[in-house]
Amino acid sequence: MPGESGRAAEAVNREGAMVSDGQQVDEIIGRGTRDGGRLFREWFDGLTATSEQGGPAAYAFVMGSLAEVLRVFDLPMVFPEIHSLQTAVRRVSHEYLSQAEDYGYSPDVCGYVKADFALQLRQGEHPMGRIPKPTLAVITNACNTYIKWAEIWERMYGTPVFTLDVPGTRAAGTQTWPGQPDFENDRRYVAAQLEELIALCERLTGKQFDIDRLREVMGHTNELIRGWRRVLELNQSAPAVFNAVTDGTVYLGVANAFRGTPEGGRYFSELVEEMELKSSLGIGTLAEEQHRLVFVGVPCYPIFRRFNELFSEWGGVFVGSTYTWFASGGANLGFEYDLARPLESLAEGVLISVRHAMDSMFFQDQALVQMVDAFKVDGVVFHPIKSCRTTSTGQADTRRAFMQATEVPSLFIESDMMDKRVVSEAQLKNRIDAFFEGLNARKLQQPQE
Repeated sequence: MPGESGRAAEAVNREGAMVSDGQQVDEIIGRGTRDGGRLFREWFDGLTATSEQGGPAAYAFVMGSLAEVLRVFDLPMVFPEIHSLQTAVRRVSHEYLSQAEDYGYSPDVCGYVKADFALQLRQGEHPMGRIPKPTLAVITNACNTYIKWAEIWERMYGTPVFTLDVPGTRAAGTQTWPGQPDFENDRRYVAAQLEELIALCERLTGKQFDIDRLREVMGHTNELIRGWRRVLELNQSAPAVFNAVTDGTVYLGVANAFRGTPEGGRYFSELVEEMELKSSLGIGTLAEEQHRLVFVGVPCYPIFRRFNELFSEWGGVFVGSTYTWFASGGANLGFEYDLARPLESLAEGVLISVRHAMDSMFFQDQALVQMVDAFKVDGVVFHPIKSCRTTSTGQADTRRAFMQATEVPSLFIESDMMDKRVVSEAQLKNRIDAFFEGLNARKLQQPQE
C-alpha cells in the first residue's frame, strides 16, 4: 500500500496540482510533522543553552501558561508536562520514575511530577538535552496537581511561585461570556492577578513592562490560535487529514512551546495550508480509512507508536481528541485577543480559554455528542490513566451520559501516560480487537447507501 508521500504523488499526477508559490504538492504534504520535529529540537537546544549559561527560565503549564506576559520579559519557557512526556516517548521514563520512587514518592503520584523531580535531581539531564532551573513558576488551578508540583521547586530552589486562580464553570453548560455580570466580575478578578504577575516579572528581570511588546506577542498568538482551530475543523474531511492522537500531539507541542512567537504563528498558518490541500485532494492518514474515532483522555506514551497501531491496523483513525482541547489550554475554542485593549483582552482570553480547558476535562459529554455528526464518528475511545486523576475521574460517567445520548459505540481501556509497568499491550489488544469486531459487525448490519 502506498504511504502518504506516495498518495501525494498520485494526487499530483491525477490533479496536476501546484500551490501559488510554485512548490510541489508532495513538498507540502508532511511538512507539519517535519517542521514540528525541527522546532521541538530547536526549543530543547535553546533550553540546553540557557541551562549551560545559567540563564533565567520560567516554568509554566499548558493550561494557562500566560506565555504572552512571560515573553514580554524575554523569559525562556519550560513546560514540565512536555519534557516529562518526552521521557516516555523516548522510552526512558521508567528510569526517572524509579529514581523518584526510591526517593520516597508513591507509585500513585502523577508520573509527570515524578519524572520532573528525578530530572531536577539529575541537574536537568533530559533525553533531549538539559533543562534549566526555574527562576519563576507560573501555575493555574486548572489541574489540582500543579500547586503541589510547584511546591517541589519552591522547596528545592526557593523559586517564586505565582498562582493564577481562574474561576471555573459552576456546572455543565453554565459558562458565562463577556458582557454578562458574572463574567465581568470574574474578568476583573483575573485582570488584577495579571497585574500582580507583571509586577513580579519586573522585579525578577529588572525590565519594564512594554505594552507594545505585549500587543506584538498577542498578535502572534492570534495567528496560532486561528490556525489551530481551523486545523481541528479540517478533520471533518473524509478521509481525515491528520491523526488527532499522533499528529495532534506534535501540533500540541508546537502550540504550547511556541505560543506568542512568530515561529508558532507561521507554523500554524502553513499547517492550515497543508491540511486544506490534503482535504481538497482527498489525502488521508491511512491507505484505507475504515473507522472514524474520537479519543478521550491522555495518550499512552510508553508504547505510543504501538498504541496507535492497535487502532490503525483495523483502519481506525482518530479524527478528534479531547486532549487537543484541554492540553492546548482551551485554544481550540478559537478566542482571539483584541489588540486595541491588550490587558483587558488578555484577562478575557485567560478566563475563557482556561475555563474551557477545565470544561474539556470535566464536562465532555455534550461536546462529544456534537462531534458525532460533524465528524462522522463511528466510535469513541475512553482512556483513563493511573497517573492523572484530573483527566480520568468521571470518564465512566461521561461515557454513560454519551451512550444515553447517542447510539455510537464506545470503548473503555486503561493504561498510563508514563508508567510502562501498568501498560499491558496484550490486554489492550484484546479489548481493542473486540471493539473493532463489533464496529465491523455494526457496519455490515447498516443499510448500504
